[in-house]
Amino acid sequence: MQTSLYNLSVPTFLQTVRSVGGFLERAAAHFSHNGVEPDDFVNARLFDDMAPFHFQIEAAWHHSVWGVEALKSGAFTPPALVGPVPFADLQTMIAKAETALEAFVPEEINGCAGKLLDLQIGPRRLAFTPETFILSFSLPNFHFHAVTAYNILRSRGVPLGKRDYEGRLRTSSF
Repeated sequence: MQTSLYNLSVPTFLQTVRSVGGFLERAAAHFSHNGVEPDDFVNARLFDDMAPFHFQIEAAWHHSVWGVEALKSGAFTPPALVGPVPFADLQTMIAKAETALEAFVPEEINGCAGKLLDLQIGPRRLAFTPETFILSFSLPNFHFHAVTAYNILRSRGVPLGKRDYEGRLRTSSF
């Protein structure tokens, strides 16, 4: 596989977004089997000073879908956070992220390579190229939030393992 902006971003996001969808399904089944209300986990945190579970899922959605959208638009402008929502809505959010990512085509994303991309964080403006944005900002943030969501579920007894997080590996076909 040739390395391209598309290959660095979309399939990488899809691999983990699908994993997040899978471990949300496993969590829902675990909660149902144990008579636990899934909505009770929406505000769960690993530590008091960390963002809650719902934020982790929403941030993973934003950094994947709007991370790729930023390649096209030249600016990272995700929608406002929606805040605590029912567990089922978090599952829907991740399903929508998968659908949105599947809609991107290689030519469209590869054509963005080498352009300028701005990120405004409060008063700070950070200038990137699409490549440096994906590799140094969007992917690290995406994986941080996805693995934090995984860890919150693990810490609450959901039976997940490393392979649940890794998802389907993109191995060589030769």
